[in-house]
Amino acid sequence: MTLYPSRPITIGVDRPVQAVYAYAADPENMAHWAAGIGDGLRRAPDEDGVWLADTPLGEARVRFSPDNPFGVLDHWVTLPDGTEISVPLRVVANGDGAEVTLTLYRLPDMDDAAFERDAAAVTRDLETLKARLERSSP
Repeated sequence: MTLYPSRPITIGVDRPVQAVYAYAADPENMAHWAAGIGDGLRRAPDEDGVWLADTPLGEARVRFSPDNPFGVLDHWVTLPDGTEISVPLRVVANGDGAEVTLTLYRLPDMDDAAFERDAAAVTRDLETLKARLERSSP
């Protein structure tokens, strides 16, 4: 069994949980808040439920959890070399608002500096999501 070191990164959003989930669950909205994967995200032709993203390593394939009532927004990124990266993402109620948590895994070839850069990037993405949702109703 392999266990990767992980870090949950979380942010509160002052919007109803259903609104946060609905917005974040739509892959087409990712370009507005998820810089790491959102730019260039597009549906894969002839592959239901698969999206494509341009990365520094080439074109990656992205699959998303189906709509569900549990706030699960997990997605899986398959890199051009076939490596699959699991990205657990949850939206849960927090009072009248929502809490968004992404679990960041430290992959085997990732050094401390790269892990910290990824954590900082995820934090910025979640801050962007929060600002976008709190500023106006999407």
